[in-house]
Amino acid sequence: MTEPHDRKVEIIEKRTAFQGYTRIDEYRLRHSLYQGGMGPEIKREVMERGHAILVLPYDPVRDEIVLIEQFRMGPYVRGDDPWCLEVVAGFIEDGEALEDVVRREAREEAGIELENITHIIDCYTSPGITSEHISIYCAQTDASKAGGIHGVEAEGEDIKVVVMPFDEVMVALSDGRITAGPAIIAAQWLALNRGDIRRRGKI
Repeated sequence: MTEPHDRKVEIIEKRTAFQGYTRIDEYRLRHSLYQGGMGPEIKREVMERGHAILVLPYDPVRDEIVLIEQFRMGPYVRGDDPWCLEVVAGFIEDGEALEDVVRREAREEAGIELENITHIIDCYTSPGITSEHISIYCAQTDASKAGGIHGVEAEGEDIKVVVMPFDEVMVALSDGRITAGPAIIAAQWLALNRGDIRRRGKI
């Protein structure tokens, strides 16, 4: 059986098939097989999305979570409710530090300031089809100052801030109102760590 250090990928050809809001690259390739040797030539398309940063703002004093709601094409095309409850998110610009992105996006999308930014996890959103890699954080905020409509008008953003008690967020997870994967991951992390956070009074 092929060991990890023996695994190989041979790129035969790469070309950009589409460039728009996202980029689609088309590959012809072969890769090593578990039983040994190289497999046949296959063709795969990859959506290039870059590295995204997401943050769940939490107020441990009020025990409230700040979420955002906005229109999303994916659920719309599938026939689901396209207005999704999500966490604050954005893509890294050249030269930006991760925590700077978190703070910038929190201001742009929710109009809030963050403290005690804590890294939760890094993961791929859908490794079979996209290169998008995400870093998820939790951070402390004053939820009493959160609210309103935000977003960058030039980017077509129309984002509503939704402040929810922790218990209501847990219900929303159970009844399917929260369907965005990163929001589910972040909320479940908070559920596991909320007791310690509230005892300390900070994240």
